Amino acid sequence: MLDSNIQDKPEIHSQIEQKSKDIGFTMPSDLYIGTLLKTLMASKPKGRFLELGTGIGLSLSWMVDGMDLESELISVDNDSKLIEIVSEYFKADKRVELICEDGSKWIKNYSGDKFDLIFADAWPGKYSEIDEVLNFIKVGGFYVIDDMTAQPNWPEGHEDNVERLVAYLEERDDVTLTKLNWSTGLIIAVKNS
Repeated sequence: MLDSNIQDKPEIHSQIEQKSKDIGFTMPSDLYIGTLLKTLMASKPKGRFLELGTGIGLSLSWMVDGMDLESELISVDNDSKLIEIVSEYFKADKRVELICEDGSKWIKNYSGDKFDLIFADAWPGKYSEIDEVLNFIKVGGFYVIDDMTAQPNWPEGHEDNVERLVAYLEERDDVTLTKLNWSTGLIIAVKNS
C-alpha cells in the first residue's frame, strides 16, 4: 500500500494550495490529515461539524468533500484576511458557516447543538477551553487534533504543551483515544459518555 498516492483531492484543493503559496501562508494542513478528515466526515451522515482554526481552508476543503448534502459545518478563525480568502472558495456552499472571531471567545459563548466531529487545529479547543470543546461532542463523535509531533514552526517550549495535553486526554474517562505517529502526529478521540 502506498499511502502517498492520494487520488481523491477535493477539486478546490489545488486552488487553495496555490493561494497559500501566493500569500506566503506558512501553516498549511497536511494532505494525510485531509484524507482522514474526509473519511471521518463521511461516517456521519446529516452530521454537524466544527473546525477550530480555519487557516487558509485546506483542511476545510477535505471536510466539505466528505460531507453529505444534509450536513453542516462551522469553521472559526480569528484572522479576518484568511476568513475573507476562504469565504471566496466556500461562499456558495450553504452547509458551511465561516466565523471570524477569537476561538476562545466563540467557545465560551457557544450554546448550540453538539457536534459529530470537532477538528481542533488552533490553540483554543486544543490547548485552552478543552473541557468546553469536549463537552460539545455527541456521544460517538470524534475529536481530532494534529501536529502532535515536533513541527519546524513550533515555538520554544511548545513540546511541553503537547505533552501536558496528551497526558490530560489519556487521563479522561469520557473519551477513547488513539495516538498515531503518522502525518504530523494525530490524536483521534471518540466521546464515550
